[in-house]
Amino acid sequence: MTQQARSGRGRGRPSSPILTRERVSQAAIRIVTEQGYRHLTMASLARELGVAASALYNHVASKRDVLVLIQDRINEQIDCSAFDTEPWEQALGQWARSYRRCFMEHTALIPVMAVLPVADSPQTLRMYERVTLALRDAGIVGADAVDIIVGVEALVFGAAYDASAPTDIFDPGGLEDLAPTFTRFSAQRSADPRAAADRAFELALEALISGLRQKYAG
Repeated sequence: MTQQARSGRGRGRPSSPILTRERVSQAAIRIVTEQGYRHLTMASLARELGVAASALYNHVASKRDVLVLIQDRINEQIDCSAFDTEPWEQALGQWARSYRRCFMEHTALIPVMAVLPVADSPQTLRMYERVTLALRDAGIVGADAVDIIVGVEALVFGAAYDASAPTDIFDPGGLEDLAPTFTRFSAQRSADPRAAADRAFELALEALISGLRQKYAG
């Protein structure tokens, strides 16, 4: 065998992509966003990453592990910093706004993330702990603190969906006579769907925080 043959062995072989948990989560998010949650499988994820399924299993053991990676990847982008500097009411509002902005970019993941257990999800648990500590320091303890978090999330997820609603979502078609007042009032909303969605979210968030402030005053 010639020296050239020996030195040339293996040339031209495609190098295997270097896998990281971050790359795995990014690829999984792309699949769900572009194709829908039902298309997220370990096989489709391996294809998206350009690796064999066996290589993928070296980083994640199951689809649930992938979902936990997605959950942490998204939730670490939510800004909780206001809880370090602002009164709890203002911090809660800033957290909710950041939460909504984050999921407005990932609405396809809401049905999955909204019901995914937090086990093995460190970023999510850190976020919840930070909010809970701020509520505790304000005198809101026990189940009430957790219920507030759940209530804010319910508003956030719904408002994130609303931001992508079609412009004619409240057009009654030929049934205007069934809801004439609603039809007239809804026509007065901004023609810009995003502006209308922002206003609705801010109105609901303000009412929520104002009610909490009154309930837990003193």
